[in-house]
Amino acid sequence: MASDVLFQHLDYLLALAAERHFGRAAARCHVSQPTLSVAIRRLEKDLGIVIVQRGHRFEGFTEEGRRVVTWAQRIIAERDEMLADLERMRGRLTATARIGAIPTAVPASPFVTTEFLRRNPDAAVRIEALSSREIARQLADFEIDAGLTYLDDEAPPGTRAVELYRERYVLVAPTDLDLMSAPEVSWSGAAGLELCMLTTTMRNRRILDANMAAESAQYRPVVEADSVDALYAHLANSRRATIASTAWLPQLGVPPGFAARPMVQHGPRPAIGLVVLDRMPASIVAAALVAVAEDMDLGARIDKWWESATAG
Repeated sequence: MASDVLFQHLDYLLALAAERHFGRAAARCHVSQPTLSVAIRRLEKDLGIVIVQRGHRFEGFTEEGRRVVTWAQRIIAERDEMLADLERMRGRLTATARIGAIPTAVPASPFVTTEFLRRNPDAAVRIEALSSREIARQLADFEIDAGLTYLDDEAPPGTRAVELYRERYVLVAPTDLDLMSAPEVSWSGAAGLELCMLTTTMRNRRILDANMAAESAQYRPVVEADSVDALYAHLANSRRATIASTAWLPQLGVPPGFAARPMVQHGPRPAIGLVVLDRMPASIVAAALVAVAEDMDLGARIDKWWESATAG
């Protein structure tokens, strides 16, 4: 078996694993499809195995191929970490921090990324909205460096977590609704409104459903979406409402003609945190993000903002 496997060939293989299509994988790597195909065949020759199941189009990976993809993910991740570590030794970090965030944490993500970029001005950040389950998968596959997600029984295994804040829920609804004059809004009261909610695939929605069930409230959202921005878009010029986290409000605010009132709290407030793979040596980018998360008391900042916004 040849031992001169090229990093570039592994990069091409991971692009194919991500795209599941030769043409799209080639475009992702900025090469022609024949170039990518030849590189994959060269990798198969060097390793002495068949990696890709071929027909008229990409049909998947062989058992050996799936194992090679897993190793390629680790090898490329370690290569990137080596390069990032060398940059750090030169006094700078130039890597791109890849962060997956659940939709409800996306509005709060600038608190983390702004401080990360202040400390590492040569670095960059890429944020992608993902479900908590997809964050766990992409962390395990080295596709992201960190996740912003719930720290509960669905938290990814094999990870290190730093709590950032705890969600406090508020009803964002037209100011002139009767229930908006109350100091707190019951979940059964909110259930009667035209609610815009995240989809049931999102952990936030499952948490809100549990709060509704605690008051035996039956409700049916009129709009379901997979992003917070989409929920807010459906509030504009309408009589609809949504149940938000106070962590959204510093960035998104409250739409004109709307107000925010606290919901009755059932049980402990769900924790949101930064999660990274718990491995040695630690990822340089992940370690830099953890250092930011550990130094900021984001929960206190969000709570202080909320108290200031509702004062008087």
